[in-house]
Amino acid sequence: MAHGERIAIALDGVGKSFGGVPAVSGVSLEIVEGEFFSLLGPSGCGKTTTLRMIAGFETPDVGSVVLAGTDATTVPANRRPVNMVFQHYALFPHMSIYDNVAFGLRVKRVPRAEHAERIAQLLRVVALEGYEQRRPRQLSGGQQQRVALARALVNRPAALLLDEPLGALDVKLRKQMQLELKRIQNELGTTFVYVTHDQDEALAMSDRIAVMNRGRVEQLGTPREIYERPRTAFVADFIGSLNTLDVQIDELVGGCCVSRFDAGERVVASVDGRPAVGERVRVAVRPEHVRIGPMGSTTPADGSRLGGTIAELVYLGMYTQFHVDTAAGRIVSHRLADEPVVRFEPGAAVTVSWPSEHATVVEPAQLSS
Repeated sequence: MAHGERIAIALDGVGKSFGGVPAVSGVSLEIVEGEFFSLLGPSGCGKTTTLRMIAGFETPDVGSVVLAGTDATTVPANRRPVNMVFQHYALFPHMSIYDNVAFGLRVKRVPRAEHAERIAQLLRVVALEGYEQRRPRQLSGGQQQRVALARALVNRPAALLLDEPLGALDVKLRKQMQLELKRIQNELGTTFVYVTHDQDEALAMSDRIAVMNRGRVEQLGTPREIYERPRTAFVADFIGSLNTLDVQIDELVGGCCVSRFDAGERVVASVDGRPAVGERVRVAVRPEHVRIGPMGSTTPADGSRLGGTIAELVYLGMYTQFHVDTAAGRIVSHRLADEPVVRFEPGAAVTVSWPSEHATVVEPAQLSS
């Protein structure tokens, strides 16, 4: 985080168990004011419980929740400067859109003279001007979601908490609403904390992402850092498609480890820490970084190079998957449909290669399932 940025939300070692089973264990993180921050992970990883502790719907067994510099660990939910949007929007069907948005203002006893201006501003931001007198049943799913956002934002919370709010929408509408959510957040400058199991949503919208697994944060970083430099096998496998190779280190050169095979073939990967020669590690490389060419074709001098045989071709419209069996294991290469690639068929002998900066050691091979 840049110097001088103010912290909107801070969790310090929070933990929560249900029936003696840990749901969240020792989570510590800081969320900056105006940030779009996502908690990403599979079902049961603890992301929703973490969000509910920020909201005040759950009280941590250990640790603290600090909101805008004030310890709010034991503050009731209705006294916290945050609002929450759920997957099911819970709009009042008998009320107009105007009255749905105004409901929060009435609960907070905001003077009625301020209602019209605030509601008009929010309906403009969520692109629902002119819909004030409609009922929720007269709106599409995406429009209903924007009403729920306006209702949650009209009281100007310090942070908006969103628990998989796009889960009820179809795929195409979800994509549209991802852009809408990011636009709304940018326009208002409100801190958004977003829970999702969908990696594409998190990558598309977030300033930073906390990837959670088994109640803990496995990695915290920008979408680019999470995708291109995963620190653990879980993060590497959960985010996007991935090739993983279990290899033995034969040489350490600078910040890279080198594993050598017959005929001058090798796997090179950047590595953190201090691995030892002879240690077995797990190397990860994204399919889009893997180049494929005829056997013996020229490859980068400082990268990985393996000969192999095409086992399978999978056409997926925008790109084609090449599955190649090599001495280090099966490698998948993704090539775009309009990319100039030699036409290969199953059984063809090929060379696959990738630059060293696009491969990383994620963790010792024996520690991963």
